[in-house]
Amino acid sequence: MPRKAREKSSTKVYHVILRGNAKQDIFLEKQDYAKFMQELSKIKEKYEHKIYAYCLMPNHIHLIIYDEKDNLSIAMQSLAVSYSSYWNKKYERVGHLFQNRFLSKAVETESYLKTLCRYIHQNPSISGISKTEEYPWSSYQEYAKDREGMVDKKQIVTLFGRNKQEVQGNFIQFHKYKERQEDIKDFAEYEMIEKLSDEQARKYIEEILKIDNIQEIIQYSVAKRKESLKKLKEIQGISKTQVSRLTGLSKRMIEVAMK
Repeated sequence: MPRKAREKSSTKVYHVILRGNAKQDIFLEKQDYAKFMQELSKIKEKYEHKIYAYCLMPNHIHLIIYDEKDNLSIAMQSLAVSYSSYWNKKYERVGHLFQNRFLSKAVETESYLKTLCRYIHQNPSISGISKTEEYPWSSYQEYAKDREGMVDKKQIVTLFGRNKQEVQGNFIQFHKYKERQEDIKDFAEYEMIEKLSDEQARKYIEEILKIDNIQEIIQYSVAKRKESLKKLKEIQGISKTQVSRLTGLSKRMIEVAMK
């Protein structure tokens, strides 16, 4: 399956995810988390990035990065190589530690940036490994307790108030809200895959179903349509909303068939 070009952010802000190869853990000890933070700090300085938020999970990493000079790809490659070298030497292993390609998504609005910040900080709670406010390997406490650390706070702080007390109170209160399951699912789907364009999705659907026109699916019997939609789960990067838009079928019908 061909790779599509990374989307460019008009704000130069990106949500970046690095995942362990085959979902393997990339942090086994406290020393590993600390080492990654050390390497991230070097990369941040070298490539003049700003880090707005982060969360290091056992098998993946979330970052919100301001990439003013458009060097995100080389910076993330350098980060992955430096940490992998440390990890492989320490644990006497060879091969890729991370998935070959990091994921990135443009952050275009302040409302999305704010919600994304909360989602990233709530990752330990969503995964059931720690309370948000107690997790030591995220930027939550840098904001909630006004601690100095990795993040460049100015951009996020302006979203929560006009003074220190107001910002901290609003930030903590905002993070108490539990995301709706459908919102979490949308974020989680992005974490796992890179989405296809409509043109790519249409091509793959027609190839898998061996049809010339995607609209043919509407004419299928209920049983045949359900069986056909199940096959679309094989397509990495396609969404149910996208299938609905391309086929004319309801999203609910597609969800039931692809469940």
